[in-house]
Amino acid sequence: MCRDDDAELETELAEVELSRRTCIKLLTLAVLILPTKHLKGIHLIATPHSRRNGKPSRTSAEPVACSHYQQCCQYANSLDQKAMIMLTVAKEKLNEAIMMLNKNLQEINIQNMDTELVAQMFKNYQSNVLFHLEGKHAIVSETFDSQLQPTFTSSTDMAPSATDEAPQPAGRNPPKPPPKLWSVSEPPFEGFKPVDQEGWSRSNSETAIVIDNGSSAVRAGWSFDSKPRFSVLPNMARYRDRKLNRTFTFIGADVYADGTARGQSKPIYEPGSNIINNWDAMEGVLDYCFVKMGVDGRSGRVDRPIVMTEPIANLGYSRKTMSEILFECYGAPSVAYGIDSLFSYSYNGGRSGLVMDSSYTSTHVIPVIDSKPLLSQTTRLNWGRFQSAQYLLKLLRLKYPTFPGKISDSQAEDLVREHCYVSQDYENELSHYLDWTGLEDRDHTIQFPYTEQIVVQKTEEELAAAAEKRKESGRRLQAQAAKMRLEKLKKKEEELEWCIQLQAQLEEISTKKEKARILESNDFDDENQLNKRVKELEFAIKKARNKDLGETEEEQVEAPTFPLLDVPDDQLDEEGIKQKRQQRLMKSNYDARQRAKIEKEKEKARLAEEQRLDDQRREEDPQGWIEERRIARQAIIQKIKDRERLKAELGNRKSLANQMRMKSIANLASDTPTKKRRRGGGDDDTFGADDADWGVYRQIATGEGSDDEEEEDLSKNLKEIESQLLKHDPNFTEESTREAQTDWTKSILHAFLHGPYPFDPESQKEINQIHLNVERIRVPEVVFQPTIAGLDQAGIVEIASNILTERLGDSPYRDDVLKDIFLTGGNTLFQGFEERLRAELRAVLPAEQIINVRKANDCVLDAWRGAAQWAAEKESKRNFITREEFLEKGAEYIKEHDQGNAAY
Repeated sequence: MCRDDDAELETELAEVELSRRTCIKLLTLAVLILPTKHLKGIHLIATPHSRRNGKPSRTSAEPVACSHYQQCCQYANSLDQKAMIMLTVAKEKLNEAIMMLNKNLQEINIQNMDTELVAQMFKNYQSNVLFHLEGKHAIVSETFDSQLQPTFTSSTDMAPSATDEAPQPAGRNPPKPPPKLWSVSEPPFEGFKPVDQEGWSRSNSETAIVIDNGSSAVRAGWSFDSKPRFSVLPNMARYRDRKLNRTFTFIGADVYADGTARGQSKPIYEPGSNIINNWDAMEGVLDYCFVKMGVDGRSGRVDRPIVMTEPIANLGYSRKTMSEILFECYGAPSVAYGIDSLFSYSYNGGRSGLVMDSSYTSTHVIPVIDSKPLLSQTTRLNWGRFQSAQYLLKLLRLKYPTFPGKISDSQAEDLVREHCYVSQDYENELSHYLDWTGLEDRDHTIQFPYTEQIVVQKTEEELAAAAEKRKESGRRLQAQAAKMRLEKLKKKEEELEWCIQLQAQLEEISTKKEKARILESNDFDDENQLNKRVKELEFAIKKARNKDLGETEEEQVEAPTFPLLDVPDDQLDEEGIKQKRQQRLMKSNYDARQRAKIEKEKEKARLAEEQRLDDQRREEDPQGWIEERRIARQAIIQKIKDRERLKAELGNRKSLANQMRMKSIANLASDTPTKKRRRGGGDDDTFGADDADWGVYRQIATGEGSDDEEEEDLSKNLKEIESQLLKHDPNFTEESTREAQTDWTKSILHAFLHGPYPFDPESQKEINQIHLNVERIRVPEVVFQPTIAGLDQAGIVEIASNILTERLGDSPYRDDVLKDIFLTGGNTLFQGFEERLRAELRAVLPAEQIINVRKANDCVLDAWRGAAQWAAEKESKRNFITREEFLEKGAEYIKEHDQGNAAY
């Protein structure tokens, strides 16, 4: 039994040692090699006290019959110590690996890698490898588990990328975010609108149909409604389809449903006016309104009273025509007219005040006292939302003359409504609007539709194949070039050998005649030409061989000799005289080259002397020298600007510069014969006497590359002067150079055209963008300062001040009017309009005066609501014009009331 226990204990201790050593190796290898998902299946046996084969193993408290048990326990303890030492070494190595991984992850994080992914990877790595060795991944004892605890316990010691916290920003400025883009609206097609039968069924003969006949939209509904049933654009399109042989009529937004209908669209009003000039379209819009409201027309008439808005001081002809249509065409029982702004003021509970109505086509200032408008004191400003949109269109066309897209009127109105606001201090804000600080928020980028050019992106394999193909083609060309050089070299060697043989043959011949015959038969004039050819071939062969070997040898040019020039002509034969003439020409060319070389040396010496004198001048009078350089720099810059301006003017065929150019071309191409040149000079002899005469050819040259040398010289001289100023002028910095001043990041023009972002002229996306900056406050400012748009009228503040201080200066109701300054109309919806008006009126009125400025609850729909409220009142019934009164008193007849126009 003792032997069995000893054997079992020895076997168990062997497994202990094996398990502990294996634990260290497996732990290290698993951490450094195996993925996390593979670590989950590793189970380590790291204690001798584990359960084996379903039987509990022996513990130190059990009685042992074996005499060697204590020795075995000591041996086991020594194994434990060795294992602990090895585990400690393994932990140190693991900690070093963890620190290295931390560093690598930080570098990865700095390079903008996905921090969440990195953190999750590292957390899985630590948790699965280091923290989960007990329980789920290993069956170990408490002692062994305590030795495996890591040296760090807090996540604050870890890399930022390994925690849930956001990584710290890098030590450089973050990149500028891309600009926010606003899209333009499409044509306002609203789709099919069903017929509303509910209102007709609820109405009776006393219920009125209320129509707000505005310039921007026609709104219709019943007098018992809280808001209009629908709104229709005042447009009509009618065309005949030849294929279907039918005539189609489109009303309102339906005109945008078809391209042909859109082209045939006609507005009710004259553009920019609130006076109806297209009565056919008006009748079509009324038909549409009555049909969509479910009016039962089986009786042939609209059997309901009608309340319709009209502009202030409406023309008698317009009201007459409208009454004729309503009574005779639609058979209305009664009709009433009223002013939209007064309806809005009445709906908002006003009695005495100053009504400022800035609507679609105009702005009116109406004083109201005890619910009665003083129409004789009303003032009109010819500016509204329509004029604002047109003004913005003109500004954008001037700002972007080459804009490829087309901005429609409806899109311009949307831009005004969505992006413009009223500045509280226009002059000050305008002067700093294009400052780079905060320009990203002030500049709005509008993106128009575009078609981007599709660039085919090649894969890495395709790019590598193309690069290899280019390399192979280059190698093939190099091989061909080497082969051709070798063939040329062989030909030259053969020709040299032939020439040497010819020289040897000539040496054997004694008679000159025979030598001349042989030279002539071989295409040589004389022996000198043959000798020259031999030298050329020897030099070319030597040069080619040195090039192949990579060696360079400077060419030694010998001075030419001209021996025949000193020989008299009588001592020469005909051939010698010919050679002497040729040598004289060669000597002239050689002398000319020598003179040019000497002149070049003299010029170089002159420039060196000028540089020395300039340095001496700078040392003696540095301030004067700097001032001279600044003046010279300014003169060059002015020349460059003049050239750029001239190029820009030549692009316009109506400019003065282009007309002068055409005049010069016409004069040069004139067929009129000039006067004959007479002895002693004449009128035509003076051209060229002045060097400026030759400038005519520069004036007519406008193509690419014309006068480029002069432009390059100007740029070169400018850079040279600026380099001298940078070196010697302490007040002249890099920012003072022209290159820095023309940098787009410092250009106000670039900020005005393209905002605070670079512009790529090749990008279709950026070409189809417009930037709204100063236009955002310039367009709404016209109501306060009409002169900036060329409108010779007073602004609303000046109009209101004139009414309050002069026209109503002695009125006892003046204080009541000042206490209620009422704003209505869609053109008052600009952000800051109310605050700006209050501040401007406070500045022009007495300080002790109480001023109250308020806005309608709904500046757009309150006019219709006020008309509906007025129509529902019993007192208003007597203000309707009945059909009998129309037939008896005529279409010009009108009844005056507190919400309508006066008869005149």
